[in-house]
Amino acid sequence: MNAFGRRGGMNTAGARPSFGNASPMKGGAPVRPPEPAADPFPEAEAAAMPVADDAANAPQSDAMSRLADRVAASGEAGSSKVAGFEASVHKIKEQVLPRLLERVDPEAASMLSKDELAEEFRPIIGEVLAELKINLNRREQFALEKVLVDELLGLGPLEELLNDPEISDIMVNGPQQTFVEKKGKLQIAQIQFRDEEHLFQIAQRIVNKVGRRVDQTTPLADARLPDGSRVNVIVPPLSLRGTAISIRKFSEKPITLDMMKGYGSMSDKMATALKVAGASRFNIVISGGTGSGKTTMLNALSKMIDPGERVITIEDAAELRLQQPHWLPLETRPPNLEGQGAITIRDLVVNALRMRPDRIILGEIRGPECFDMLAAMNTGHDGSMCTLHSNSPREALARMENMVMMSDIKVPKEAISRQIADSVDLIVQVKRLRDGSRRTTNITEVIGMEGDVIVTQELFKFEYLDETPDGKIIGEYRAMGLRPYTLEKAKQFGFDQPFLEACL
Repeated sequence: MNAFGRRGGMNTAGARPSFGNASPMKGGAPVRPPEPAADPFPEAEAAAMPVADDAANAPQSDAMSRLADRVAASGEAGSSKVAGFEASVHKIKEQVLPRLLERVDPEAASMLSKDELAEEFRPIIGEVLAELKINLNRREQFALEKVLVDELLGLGPLEELLNDPEISDIMVNGPQQTFVEKKGKLQIAQIQFRDEEHLFQIAQRIVNKVGRRVDQTTPLADARLPDGSRVNVIVPPLSLRGTAISIRKFSEKPITLDMMKGYGSMSDKMATALKVAGASRFNIVISGGTGSGKTTMLNALSKMIDPGERVITIEDAAELRLQQPHWLPLETRPPNLEGQGAITIRDLVVNALRMRPDRIILGEIRGPECFDMLAAMNTGHDGSMCTLHSNSPREALARMENMVMMSDIKVPKEAISRQIADSVDLIVQVKRLRDGSRRTTNITEVIGMEGDVIVTQELFKFEYLDETPDGKIIGEYRAMGLRPYTLEKAKQFGFDQPFLEACL
């Protein structure tokens, strides 16, 4: 046997470290047979319409029948199941893994790449299968090698979901239930973890890679994957179903404003206006709900930044992926075990002002750092951008006022409103509609103050028109025909004519 196995004897000089004994991993619970998952939104049967009165009442009865079906179906789709070919490979993996770990040293295995590990595993897996008297064809053995390597070096069952380009979100609700988002719709995933200990080990593996920790004393953690995907982990006792992992995946190919226009997320005129806003150094706030595409919009707008400008991004967990050559990302730091050493977004904003930035971009503002961001916007750092959670442009302004008042700076509300009006040029509202599509629903200008009220004017708006039989929303992007207040700012960069034509 080669130096990878236990029986190969002493390691020779210059060879790869030999794999000694390691305690076997505990086996998991037996895989339960798959159950048919119920459709949470079943199609309502078309009602017969023999007479005119029935025809008039058909839409109402159809809607009520859909509500009744939804109530009947709620709670039926419970646990994630592993079925078919994957189930058989999963069952064999549970038998092979303990014997495999008796023959290898996980620490030495971690020094190898996935491809090298698969090559070393191949003969040892063959030995273990022979001992267990299990015969596999080539396809089954290849699948078994992949899941074993994912278990030792990767993120176990999550690897399959992370490699699927159609999945945008992964939500693990304990070891028995995992949901994914595909094309804006949630559906249950056909993966399963052995037990809570297995899931907790994978969560620790994720956060440890970025120098953070998660345990009972620190049950919350934000992290990121090597490809930039955002991860949030919450563990018991805060999570009652077991360890919960939420992963927001990002496209390998950066999405541009032209691509968003092609997807139907905005009109041609809206794309032109946003390009001008990004290139003319407008101060932009992107508002929207969870999963509405705020970070995607921010990444797309950042493509319009001049390559000669110095850009500093500040985030809790680094997600933004700017394409500019002079880009410096900063990330916050949580407190240590003694509760000391925390570096907040506000600390980084204050420090960034001393780093000679042309633009400061905040991944998200949610607290007192809003005051410092506004100060940066109107003190020579035009073109700064940020995102926040809000349902409309008007609510975004109210949230910014509230966040500034959360800080320990004693400033009158009128002064806060005036600073917001002087700092922010444009609010871009994005929304994920109920059919799963993500749309830019409003582009609103902040004009100034009238009394103690911030005055705005809407440049573009998405108006709902109808819905197709398959649930797809039909709407229209409308330019409101107003002369933009920020036209003078665009004129300084030579973009006043295309900006005016787009808005009229």
